[in-house]
Amino acid sequence: MYLEKYDLKGRVAVVTGGGQGIGAACARALGEAGAKVVVADMMTDRAEAVASDLKGKGIEAMALALDVTKSAEVDAGAKKVIDAYGRVDVLVNNAGVARSDVRAEDTTDDHWRFHMDVNVDGLFWCCRAFGRLMLEAGSGSIVNIGSMSGFIVNKPQPQSFYNASKAAVHHLTKSLAAEWGQRGVRVNAVAPTYIETPLTSFGMNESPDMYKVWLEMTPMGRVGQPDEIASVVLFLASDAASLMTGSIVLADGGYTCW
Repeated sequence: MYLEKYDLKGRVAVVTGGGQGIGAACARALGEAGAKVVVADMMTDRAEAVASDLKGKGIEAMALALDVTKSAEVDAGAKKVIDAYGRVDVLVNNAGVARSDVRAEDTTDDHWRFHMDVNVDGLFWCCRAFGRLMLEAGSGSIVNIGSMSGFIVNKPQPQSFYNASKAAVHHLTKSLAAEWGQRGVRVNAVAPTYIETPLTSFGMNESPDMYKVWLEMTPMGRVGQPDEIASVVLFLASDAASLMTGSIVLADGGYTCW
C-alpha cells in the first residue's frame, strides 16, 4: 500500500533547470518512479544530455529549451508539453541562480534584478502556466526549490538579494497552496542547505575559509548531495504526500537548529 503511493507511472513531470545538479537528480528520481520526464533548461545541450541519459535507462523523456524569465516562452513550453503528452501532473521549479558574496550596498540594480527574474518571476511564470493545466485537470503537484536562506541569513557571504528571493519563493508557495488547495493542486517547497552543485562551487572550490564556516554551521558537518534533495522532491510530488500542501520542507543537515 505505502510503496504504491510513490508510483508515478502514467504521469508527466516537468523539471526546470533540469540540465544539471539538483534538477538532473530530480529528473532521474521522478523517472525511476515511472513518470515521463520533460527536462527543461535554457541550456539545450544540457537538457538533451540528461534526457538522453534517462532514455538510456528506459525512462521516457524529452528535452525542452526553456528560459523561465520569459513568460511567453514558458506559456509556449507548457503548450509543447500538452501537445507531446496531453497532460502535466508534476512541476518541479528548480531553475535558480545565486551570485553571492556581494554586499547589499554594492548590489547593482542588474544584480538584484537577475536574481528576482529567475528565482521569483521565472518560478511564478512556470507555476502560472503549468498550474493552469493542472487546475483544468483538477489535479497536480508543484514542488518549488526554495532554500534555508529563506529562513536564515547565511554567513560569512553577504547575499541579501538571494535570501530575499528565496523567502519570496516560500511565501508564494504558501499563497498558491491556499488558492489551489480545494481545486486539486498541491504546492510545496523544499528548502535545501548547501548542496554540492555548480551553484555552490564559489564557496566549495574557491573560498576554503567560507566553506569551513559552512561546515561549522551545519550540525551534520557536511554539505548535501543532489540526490538527497531529489528524494524529498519525489516524496512531495507523489501521493505519499497527499495531505501536504503549503509545506516548506527543510533538508538542511540541521543548519537551522542553531
